[in-house]
Amino acid sequence: MKHLLLITLVITISLAAVRPALATNLLEQQTAQKPADDSRRFSRVLVSGDSVVQAQPDTAVLMISVVTQAKQAIEAQQQNATKSDNTVRALKGAAGSGAEVKTSGYSLQPTRIYKEGQPPTITGYEARNTVTVTLSDLSRVGSVIDAAGQAGANDIAGISFTLRQDRPARDKALSEATREAVSKARVIAEAVGGRVVRIVEVQEEGFQRPQPIYQGEFSAMQRGQVATPIEVGSIDVRTRVQLIAEIETNL
Repeated sequence: MKHLLLITLVITISLAAVRPALATNLLEQQTAQKPADDSRRFSRVLVSGDSVVQAQPDTAVLMISVVTQAKQAIEAQQQNATKSDNTVRALKGAAGSGAEVKTSGYSLQPTRIYKEGQPPTITGYEARNTVTVTLSDLSRVGSVIDAAGQAGANDIAGISFTLRQDRPARDKALSEATREAVSKARVIAEAVGGRVVRIVEVQEEGFQRPQPIYQGEFSAMQRGQVATPIEVGSIDVRTRVQLIAEIETNL
């Protein structure tokens, strides 16, 4: 019995001695796990990037009209029908198989003379048949104009060059605008002694579809046998990207 009491007393004393040590070790571990004074700061910046990419047009659109005038409406109409039929045939041949030739407008109107104090007097009639030609082979544009003039067309309102397949140019502009925005965020971060941690949000703020290039009016009747030279310029594809970047600083 005495021996049992002695063993119990020894175990109790040992546990009492171990508990402070365990507590001390636990406190040290907690202290080691607790980070030192962290002076880092995180903030967000909003930046934007712009890009303009030049691309070559891939489509030409021409507005070609046949205009006839006569004393009687039926005469103006019949003359116009004959010349318009010849013009459409010539346009289809000159534009090629992949082009689209369609009628986009027709009018038959009286021509009048106005005198002060008198009602207007009808002096004749004017018929106008307008055909729109859309083609992707831009090398044929000059030939189309010449063919139209030789067939009887006498009013070409102008030419517009557009970009139908704008995806490659748009993707390039989007990529450049994004890189510019990221570069701005890095410059801001470096200016405050920090760095870009991550990009929080990116969005395309604006995309401007390519605006057609317009060329002036042509008088097909005056061209005779001289080939019509056509110079195609470039189209600007514009886009803007806005992003939010998180930066880390020690300020």
